[in-house]
Amino acid sequence: MAELLDQSEPIRSIRRGEIVVGEVMRVDPEGILVNIGHKSEGFIPVKEMRTVSEEVLEEIHAGDEIVAYVVRSDTDEGEAILSLDKARGESAWRNLQQYLDDGETIEGEIRSFNKGGAVVEVEGVQGFIPLSQLMPMARDLGEEEQAAALAQRVGQKVELQLLEVNRRRNRVILSERQALQRKREQEKDRLLEELHEGEVRTGRVSGISDFGVFVDLGGADGLVHISEMSWESVKSPADMVQVGSEVEVFVLKVDRESRKIALSFRRLQPEPWDSINDKYHVGQLVEGVVTKLTTFGAFARIQGNIEGLIHISELSDRMVQHPKEVVGEGDALNLKIIRIEPERRRLGLSLKQAEEGWEEVVHAPETQE
Repeated sequence: MAELLDQSEPIRSIRRGEIVVGEVMRVDPEGILVNIGHKSEGFIPVKEMRTVSEEVLEEIHAGDEIVAYVVRSDTDEGEAILSLDKARGESAWRNLQQYLDDGETIEGEIRSFNKGGAVVEVEGVQGFIPLSQLMPMARDLGEEEQAAALAQRVGQKVELQLLEVNRRRNRVILSERQALQRKREQEKDRLLEELHEGEVRTGRVSGISDFGVFVDLGGADGLVHISEMSWESVKSPADMVQVGSEVEVFVLKVDRESRKIALSFRRLQPEPWDSINDKYHVGQLVEGVVTKLTTFGAFARIQGNIEGLIHISELSDRMVQHPKEVVGEGDALNLKIIRIEPERRRLGLSLKQAEEGWEEVVHAPETQE
């Protein structure tokens, strides 16, 4: 007998506030009798299972496993009193804490709004989303329009990120913005993995700045720098596209370390230098605009990004010490093509030879400021 007692597991007493797993022994109108181990019994009275639907209660039978919260531990006076209601609540708080610890998002339902933000239900627990953590709305909305927009979201299921879980203070703070940001980062990771340089993708313009255009490729934004918008000179990106427009882009570069994507519009258009021999020939007279002065000559644009060099010796019949003696930046000139080298992207122009005759003219672009 002594050996049997030594080998037997010690009987562990249960304490108030614990969550226990037991086996249903009997179900009757008074409640549910549960075996919670070591021949110890607990009882779940009807008042402790008010949150459980009748359909669920009808499915509980002897032999089933059940999870309950200890309201009162067992004493000499009787069995332990258990609760299904509190077990569900405690389980929800534990789940919320686990979501917070793991950094995982959770789904909630918007129940109402007030001046400070939104009241939501998550895991059966009431939580709060501060106004600053809600999904952004249009900035030009007035107070009444904003309230109407928020009211339309009541009943909406939303993905949320937990910011704070405080069981003692019955406090749960969440963020819709951070959940959206997390989702977008995950989508960007996926896109960066599958995106390859040289591809052509369809996207939507998500933003416009002075230096270029941002295009949403379905999970991440790429930048079309102003220099990659057109083979022609572009004064303002806003002149070419609008926010929300669907566009095709060429993938220039995918930098997975910096998580940046470089895109291009102009690479989907014919390169002017590739067809230069179809439009121009040696001896042809053209109009050009001076773009830059150097000690050895002046550069002039005759079309889009096609520029040629007027060597200092081709500026005038007289001796010239510096091109500024003859021309200035922005000047529109009549020029003669004296050399075309498309493979080297070079074009030779002459001002002095053009002055001999002006018969065949190709109009130059407007002077760029």
